[in-house]
Amino acid sequence: MIITVDGPAAAGKGTLSQRLAEKYCLAYFDTGMVYRAVGLMLLSEDKDLQDVAAAEKAAAALTFAKMVELSRHKDFRSAKGGQAASIVSSYSGVRALLLDMQRNFAKNPMFADGTPAKGVIYDGRDTGTVVCPNAEIKFFITASPEVRAKRRYDEFVAKGMAASYEEVLKDVKARDERDATRKDAPMKPAEDAVIVDTSDMGIEEVFAKTVAIIEKKIK
Repeated sequence: MIITVDGPAAAGKGTLSQRLAEKYCLAYFDTGMVYRAVGLMLLSEDKDLQDVAAAEKAAAALTFAKMVELSRHKDFRSAKGGQAASIVSSYSGVRALLLDMQRNFAKNPMFADGTPAKGVIYDGRDTGTVVCPNAEIKFFITASPEVRAKRRYDEFVAKGMAASYEEVLKDVKARDERDATRKDAPMKPAEDAVIVDTSDMGIEEVFAKTVAIIEKKIK
């Protein structure tokens, strides 16, 4: 079974995807990790994020092991890392180089320990439209920019990271603009995706709603 969960930053899709993967014993693939890894590779080498050729070179050199290694870096999940990921993901050459890695995972899904899985939950921006357009179940999780910025700001504060709500909101809106205006793969719901607005919903309510939809589809 393949389930895709797409949507903008801080909409709650990551938490939801991991909960669904655990409930249905499916592998979990956060496609944003590949872009964060490429962005962090550029930052660590003091390369300009606007250098498309450098970004493509980093994408070509990225391996799963390298991605796991980079995921332990302090900036991997930071606002800085997220901004870098959003920038490099706007380059069609970078996305093309990383697309095979993401698609191949659906053919041979596995858990973190290397054991095979019976399916996968994809968490990303275009997994239902580009990575796995034939997925059995698709969700598009969204929320207002203000709500998403507050959630991301609270995450940073909880982790003891310096942050400004105004700057986080500005970054959220900028990322939305970049993601929505990409020429070859703009962020948008798949035609057959179920859209869930989480602006006024807690994770338990979102989880219960999506589980009900999945149960109905698989019966």
